[in-house]
Amino acid sequence: MLRISRLTDYGTVVLAHLATHQAGVCSAAGVAQATGIAPPTVSKLLKLLARAELVSSTRGANGGYRLSRPPQAVTAADIIDALDGPVSITECSTAEGDCEHEGVCTVGNAWQRINVAIRRALQDVTLNDLVVADGPVPTFRFAGVPIAVETTAENHGN
Repeated sequence: MLRISRLTDYGTVVLAHLATHQAGVCSAAGVAQATGIAPPTVSKLLKLLARAELVSSTRGANGGYRLSRPPQAVTAADIIDALDGPVSITECSTAEGDCEHEGVCTVGNAWQRINVAIRRALQDVTLNDLVVADGPVPTFRFAGVPIAVETTAENHGN
């Protein structure tokens, strides 16, 4: 199963909180309290996100964290790259892939195309899209056929 890590899931929640509080800076403790994520985890995430230049920090009594760029300029791919590393669904999909069967493999190119398609889809979804619950539902293309992601009342917790 393809799945993002819990840390990336929590990182997205932290970034969404910062995106909805762009007018000022947010303390790590404030983010932890608002999101329900443990303070040590929030601190770790903020450091990783700052290292990836997705957030910036200000020191001092009135310091805290804020997004480094607008939420519409941060993609899901950026978030995953910062916290989990680049998406690689197979060993040969990684930049430094080193598979002993590469010389005789007949499916590696197909997996690499799939990996590229997943990456493009992640680049098409922004932090702003993740924050705006009532935003338009994206349509993706799978094998050239448009696939609409359906939303239902149960998807929105109604």
